[in-house]
Amino acid sequence: MKLYSTNNKNQFFSLREAVLKGLPDDNGLFMPSHIPALPPDFLENIKDFSFPKIALTMARTLLQNAVPDADLERIIYDAINFSAPLVGLDEHTSVLELFHGPSLAFKDFGARFMAQLMSYFNQNADKELVILVATSGDTGGAVAAGFFKTLGIKVVILYPSGKVTPLQEKQLTTLGHNISALEINGTFDDCQALVKQAFLDNELTQKIRLSSANSINIARLIPQSFYYAEGIKQANTNLPVVFSIPSGNFGNLTAGLLAQKMGIPIHHFVAATNSNDVVPQFLASGEYHARPSVRTISNAMDVGNPSNFARMLDFYCSTWNNMKTQISGFAYDDDATRAAMKEVFEQHQYVMEPHGAIGYLALKEYQKKNPDTFGIILETAHPSKFVEDVEDILQQKIEIPERLAELAHRKKESIAMETDFLSFKTWLLDNF
Repeated sequence: MKLYSTNNKNQFFSLREAVLKGLPDDNGLFMPSHIPALPPDFLENIKDFSFPKIALTMARTLLQNAVPDADLERIIYDAINFSAPLVGLDEHTSVLELFHGPSLAFKDFGARFMAQLMSYFNQNADKELVILVATSGDTGGAVAAGFFKTLGIKVVILYPSGKVTPLQEKQLTTLGHNISALEINGTFDDCQALVKQAFLDNELTQKIRLSSANSINIARLIPQSFYYAEGIKQANTNLPVVFSIPSGNFGNLTAGLLAQKMGIPIHHFVAATNSNDVVPQFLASGEYHARPSVRTISNAMDVGNPSNFARMLDFYCSTWNNMKTQISGFAYDDDATRAAMKEVFEQHQYVMEPHGAIGYLALKEYQKKNPDTFGIILETAHPSKFVEDVEDILQQKIEIPERLAELAHRKKESIAMETDFLSFKTWLLDNF
């Protein structure tokens, strides 16, 4: 498997180089130079495959022997060891629950696969690997859980102070060992900017082996493509399948594009955002205007300049007309989100958290003009991760799974930091 940077398609990298570097030196994003098609017999018989077998088949096809088969099989079966059930709301609408992993968020798929793959590539290294990750809520918890006590790897999580839920914060700040949490006095975009700047700083990259665990790392995207195939398998429908994707940094949607390019029969994508609607605006006008993010109750989507937009452009050769025919964009504010959560609960007795509710709204709007489709909403996190808002909106008591509830009594340990890069750089040099 060879990869290139979205800023330079003439220089190629191995999968090992791309995964361990995280970000190319030219500030682009790594992309596969070739996306192979899945075997026809796999697509024809997908209903007979278990989820781990689907994941292994897709990984084998895409990675093209970049990892020996026995090692790849071990990585897949260790990482993809929990389910993603499809739950029906009505005959044209289902919810793909992606929150049954250790941190109760869809990012467990990517974080666990990436941790296993990085650990494999990092074998026998004489210098520790330092992973930088910016989070708006769920990424940090999944990465912390995925890399906890991994030998030879340390993790630094940057999160915006006061802009994640209390239980999300406990997932980031209570593990210790090889996990450090930096509480940044700013927004997610500020956290992401610090991470990107670190990779472009020659002094840092010469003294510290840096990598990233955000969806800018190709190792996060690859496993997120697996559950699109799992959703198609469980839907088992003759109708065109549409995925509605609550979107922030757009890694999840980009992974769907990867699955589609490999041959998974996805008819259309719906990009569902909150008030941070730069991509829906682009899809409507052809003009992209990044801007500072605004805070919402769907905090994991509070992104004003999504990194993976560069990959989306690359998939469509920077052609707006091609992209807008395959992706529809819709955006909703907090009031609409609250109303959708109530509607889903009252009509279907199903508890949705704010991100999934935005996916629900977007799918219903798309299906008004496209009724003969089967819609799958990606439910990206367990409602208990947003327990204060969900209970207030639905006036229902939400049961918190034990693995999350037990964090409430742990002591938070974080390092407060401003948004200037010099402070961040100095801290990294002092600690690694």
